[in-house]
Amino acid sequence: MGDAGSPTARSWWHGRSGLFLAAFMAAFSTYLLVGILTMAVPDGADAPGPQFVPLIITVAGYILALLLAVHYIRTPEPAVTPTFTAEDDATDEERRAAEAAATVQYRTFSDWYAVGWSVAGFLAFALLLNVLGWILGAALLFWCVAHGIGSRRHVFDASLGLLLSSFIYLAFDVGLGLSLPSGLLGGVF
Repeated sequence: MGDAGSPTARSWWHGRSGLFLAAFMAAFSTYLLVGILTMAVPDGADAPGPQFVPLIITVAGYILALLLAVHYIRTPEPAVTPTFTAEDDATDEERRAAEAAATVQYRTFSDWYAVGWSVAGFLAFALLLNVLGWILGAALLFWCVAHGIGSRRHVFDASLGLLLSSFIYLAFDVGLGLSLPSGLLGGVF
């Protein structure tokens, strides 16, 4: 790093704004943990009980927060690449560093097509859940997300979505005794 007065000097926090996401994940996981610990569980509740799935989500949230924090501490986002004109008073070292930084390709970008399909799929799922039921609604959501992230195998995606949503339906309805909306397929299951 350069001197405190040089234009390349950066504070430790520069490029580590992603730590706020890690802190948010840890705070949300703590909120879930407090909810789990204060949950009133009936005496006759069957194993694994109503605290099991929230506990898995809480542990996963803490692990994700830790991994995000480690990532952003070890590899902060790069500084904005300086640009120089021929008339600027810049050293050869600063020019070489700027040229090297300008050629780096970063993997992050916003894929609004995928976001749009995912949001549309979720809205359709939320609005049509009672009409279509869990199996068809979740399969539609799966297909929309798969299409949004670039899959062009529409029949395969719909079939896989139906298979996964059927397994989830059976696991919750038969395995855990939690009824999910059956919708159009109400008489089948």
